[in-house]
Amino acid sequence: MTLEVRRVGPEAAAEVLAVVREAFSARPPLDPPADALGEDVDSIARLLRRRGGLLALLDGEPVGCVVLDPDADGLVLRRFGVLPSAQGRGVATALVEAAVEAATGRSAVRVVAREELPGTVAFWEAHDFVVTGRTSPYVELARWLGTSFDAPDAETMRALGERLGRSLVAGDLVVLTGELGAGKTTFTQGLGEGLDVRGGVTSPTFVIARVHPALGDGPDLVHVDAYRLGGLDELDDLDLDTSLDSAVTVVEWGAGLAEGLADARLEVLIERTVGDSPLEGELDPRRVSVRWVVGQ
Repeated sequence: MTLEVRRVGPEAAAEVLAVVREAFSARPPLDPPADALGEDVDSIARLLRRRGGLLALLDGEPVGCVVLDPDADGLVLRRFGVLPSAQGRGVATALVEAAVEAATGRSAVRVVAREELPGTVAFWEAHDFVVTGRTSPYVELARWLGTSFDAPDAETMRALGERLGRSLVAGDLVVLTGELGAGKTTFTQGLGEGLDVRGGVTSPTFVIARVHPALGDGPDLVHVDAYRLGGLDELDDLDLDTSLDSAVTVVEWGAGLAEGLADARLEVLIERTVGDSPLEGELDPRRVSVRWVVGQ
């Protein structure tokens, strides 16, 4: 048995819809009925277009799915379902953990369950979700995530960037802040590995911006260093808006300049956690704080 969880977009709407219909139809009748039963290919495609979703495959066949819907500071899981024939094989747990991975940098993963389905509520609680509200017949649950990470060395910094890179999709903007030598480029190298793009990521200071094409079906990486830019006009001259929708854009030294490039952005702040100049042979650890900002 081979279980795989894939990140998907609107191109997978038909497969996601088939799973949603079969999974939700197998549940006991509810009053009011689940909204998921009214979905069609177009409505699922619209949901997937915003942030995508996850499709679980068992020996190559779709057996589970979830739609990822970002809100101001978290990620809401919608249309979460597993085919009855695939239940008890770890599919639901794999989807939850993949969703948590996709939520890197956000404060919480949220889901809404039905109080008539106590087994479903218990499932979420067993996966570290806690009840945050009840409006009959709905139960709101959340799993709180860390948004600050320690990076004691370059390897850890790169691994953190790689983890974050796996959670990003085309159109995402990352504003990266930290003093000279903080590890911004090291972080971006890992991010490029997570995105699976071509070419070694280096500091683009002297060329301002570099494009790293995707090796697979994922987005390109546009790596910008705004350190030498004099203001918004010079940033506009780079014509980044021509690639924003199809790439992940990382702007080093972008605070105060790049926020207007997109409606939402991931802010990454890298800070030293010891003195400015560690002694020779000492570790030079960093703290990396990440947060999604929407509409500010």
